[in-house]
Amino acid sequence: MPLEPGTRVRVKTMTPPGHIRTPFYLRGKTGAVERVLGPFANPEELAYGQDGRALPLYRVRFRMADVWADATTPTDTIDAEIYAHWLEPA
Repeated sequence: MPLEPGTRVRVKTMTPPGHIRTPFYLRGKTGAVERVLGPFANPEELAYGQDGRALPLYRVRFRMADVWADATTPTDTIDAEIYAHWLEPA
């Protein structure tokens, strides 16, 4: 399902073994798609010599206060580039 900027998403809480490109501290957190970056080869597959099927890559924006409860400035944000297979509707 292609996502549009502004779409609310949650990062899945998967814990697969091996090479993972999604920060652990963002798993289970909710943010919004800031922009669509396009399809790119999946680095989690490339790391193991596989073809690396092309997946949509999104820049997702999170409120720091939603990521770290003790964030000193609740209006600050953090952006992360996350592949589609890590995202689900929020």
